[in-house]
Amino acid sequence: MKRRPPKALLIDFDGVLRVYDRDPGPFLQAGLEWSRYIPAVTGAWTRAQWLDSIAEATGADRDEVTEWDSYRGRIDRTVLDFVREVRAGGKTVALTTNATSDLREDLARFGLDADFDHVFSSAEIGWHKPSREYFITVLEQLRLPAGECLLVDDTARNVAGARAAGLLAMRWTGLGDLGYLRAALLAG
Repeated sequence: MKRRPPKALLIDFDGVLRVYDRDPGPFLQAGLEWSRYIPAVTGAWTRAQWLDSIAEATGADRDEVTEWDSYRGRIDRTVLDFVREVRAGGKTVALTTNATSDLREDLARFGLDADFDHVFSSAEIGWHKPSREYFITVLEQLRLPAGECLLVDDTARNVAGARAAGLLAMRWTGLGDLGYLRAALLAG
């Protein structure tokens, strides 16, 4: 029996659609420490509070951290074209990301405001990937069963969390994954 293609693509932002072309250095390492990361991506802290915490943790001047933060990465145009192709093929496309309070500003900065049917930011939801609550919230808002949604994420922990919540999920390893994803989402 042939499986029907998923009805929705849930795609991660950082590491899949947005990439960084420089070494993140000690500031990102400090920012990803759980005691800073969780409040930043669940909306308990603003991005400014997160940056202040990074400066304090690293002993850096706040201006240095602000300069580091000014580089917002770049959008992988091949992945963006794929997102647009999936939407044009009639599938729902949702950005599903752990993000700080300024995600929508980043989307506007990159001109991505209209490229998703839904944006699920952990800072807005109050739960982060890979928590079951994050995925349940996404599914409730999409009004789709878990088995009809395919998550693409570059973090193994997030893929495992999505699978535990019943979603189809694939770990992103690079542009070589697009052939499989096209076949999975746009077949038949």
